[in-house]
Amino acid sequence: MKVLYVTSEAAPFAKSGGLGDVAGSLPEALNSRGAATRVIMPLYACIGDEWRSQMTFIEHFYVTLGWRKQYCGIFMLKKGKTVYYFVDNEYYFKRERLYGHFDDGERFAFFSRAVAEAVARLEWRPDVLSCNDWQTALVPIYMRDMYSYTELGAIKTVFTIHNIEYQGRYSRAILGDVLGLPEGWYNDGTLEYREDISLMKGAMLTADYVTTVSPTYAEELKYPYFAYGLDGVVRSISGKFRGILNGIDTEYYDPATDADIVANYSADDMAGKAACKAELQRMLGLAIEPDTPLVACVGRLVAHKGMDLVLARMDALMSLGVQFVVLGTGEHGYEQFFRVAQQRYGGRVAACITFSEQLAHKIYAGADMFLMPSQKEPCGLSQMIAMRYGTIPVVRETGGLKDSVPPYGAEGGRGFTFANYNADEMVNAVWRGAELYRSSREDWNKLVKWDMDANFGWSESALEYRRLYASLTGKQ
Repeated sequence: MKVLYVTSEAAPFAKSGGLGDVAGSLPEALNSRGAATRVIMPLYACIGDEWRSQMTFIEHFYVTLGWRKQYCGIFMLKKGKTVYYFVDNEYYFKRERLYGHFDDGERFAFFSRAVAEAVARLEWRPDVLSCNDWQTALVPIYMRDMYSYTELGAIKTVFTIHNIEYQGRYSRAILGDVLGLPEGWYNDGTLEYREDISLMKGAMLTADYVTTVSPTYAEELKYPYFAYGLDGVVRSISGKFRGILNGIDTEYYDPATDADIVANYSADDMAGKAACKAELQRMLGLAIEPDTPLVACVGRLVAHKGMDLVLARMDALMSLGVQFVVLGTGEHGYEQFFRVAQQRYGGRVAACITFSEQLAHKIYAGADMFLMPSQKEPCGLSQMIAMRYGTIPVVRETGGLKDSVPPYGAEGGRGFTFANYNADEMVNAVWRGAELYRSSREDWNKLVKWDMDANFGWSESALEYRRLYASLTGKQ
């Protein structure tokens, strides 16, 4: 069985968030479990010479997109067990940012069309196209439109929703002019959405199977609060839809070997974690207090990550006698709030309004607790990474947070949780964690070891994807 994993980003080549981490690790796990998997993604300007020097040019062709004919080059590189294809077009992809451009619809329509045309040209022909988020949502549609009555029509398509909030919604006017699709795709309701078009809706209806990134999120998407208008579509495809929990790259996120932290450690030898905490406190200007619980937030500073709760109860959090570090960028109001909090609570709050992969590793290793009070969280990887580093998560019970962090005190409990989107409940969860840390270090250390020994790698989820692909294709 051969799988072509279609993604708009993949670590370590280009990454803006969780999709990049998943695309950089799941294909390798699939290859290790017998599903011959390759990846195809855009050749962005940020992909440096250290990678470009290893690429081999395969071929070029021209992609028809409405009235346009655009150059497309295909390059190939092998990393580990996985072969990567890169789609080259400097007009669309030689940009400073991966996303956020006025013509993103056209850029990723080009990429999707290029993928569909490359499938017919590559010597290696997949049995499954596994597509991800709205940037690749046109791939199942183009495959139907172009190849339904050819031998390529036998290729199965899987579409994975990483975050339903971002749907690829555009004016109907681009249907023929940019996407190069006939009006029938709108008129029959496949792409129609409130007089616009929704690329994600089209993929959900057209793909042979649809997944999302956690079982709880799959259930949540049946309801309007979570589905951003697509709950009816989710319910209509219930027979071909399910959630599979994401994993992390446990070799990359490994405190025993991580070169970015000051001291390595493991679940069986935790001495290095105390050194990592002391170094983090020193580096960020926090008081070097080994017995003070250090709470961390790493991620985007935006409303759906629960930042409103933190703002509403920052004083209450600090009254618990904890230290607090935040790393990330986002909405200006949140950024400014944490800058002011750092000044107000000198030596107890550190605001790192930037993003640094190396600093993130130092925070995962040096903190005691990891706060994720998300309003909505399809899966979340940060809580898994934190546990890998022995940092206990404090999370709201939603999406993948609920699936990966059973509450402490329950069977298999891994962290401190709260159910409602409520600032006082969040503070109470942090208080429970801080109390355990102070009152019973023996129980705290057992919890740390339990979390570090958890299996958040791709072993089970990759097998679940492999079984899904096999059920669609009849191939092993």
